[in-house]
Amino acid sequence: MFRKSFYILPLLFCQLNTGLFADENQEAKTDILFLKIQELEAEIAELRNKIESQNYLIEKLINESLSSNEENTDDIENLALNADIRFKGIEDPKSKDQIYITATDALEAQDFDKASNLFNYFVESFDDEEKTPLAFFWLGEISLINNDFVISENYYLELITRYPNHYRVPLAHKKIGDIYLKNNDQKTAKDKYNFVVREYPNNTASSLALQLLKNME
Repeated sequence: MFRKSFYILPLLFCQLNTGLFADENQEAKTDILFLKIQELEAEIAELRNKIESQNYLIEKLINESLSSNEENTDDIENLALNADIRFKGIEDPKSKDQIYITATDALEAQDFDKASNLFNYFVESFDDEEKTPLAFFWLGEISLINNDFVISENYYLELITRYPNHYRVPLAHKKIGDIYLKNNDQKTAKDKYNFVVREYPNNTASSLALQLLKNME
């Protein structure tokens, strides 16, 4: 009887550990998919605003040109040229978009080395108010998944410091709290979670931080 228990208990322990690691990997994958959906929704809203603004400006330019000289058909051609010059550089270069898309695809496929290399190249090569802070955030996520806590915190702090008004800042603060919690520094983790709840009460990050605070009671 004791001999059977001696062999069975280690097997049960191994199965339990395997299940826990599987749950952690599945949770990380779910978090990535959820955050990517949020990111795509924000990008769609941003593109819609850009299109509306550009259409308004183009229409305004056309009306101004027609009112100044309705009979001069050359004005329309000049207007198109001026519009091209005016809007040149507003739209992202294809190379920049492609690098970012390839990086997020690699992240979704859990090819973290490839994703990390591409995101690092992106932040070193481009200064895009929308995508560069997101690249810093994903670099923090990849480092957190790899348990590189110091590097992860540095990426989140880079996002917070350089882009304080970006919509990912509240979640970056919450993620720093997660790092402290993983390092068994519950006091600092609680302080960080309370900061998120206090400073960003209407943000999703606040709800996540509040739930973690309740779990720590």
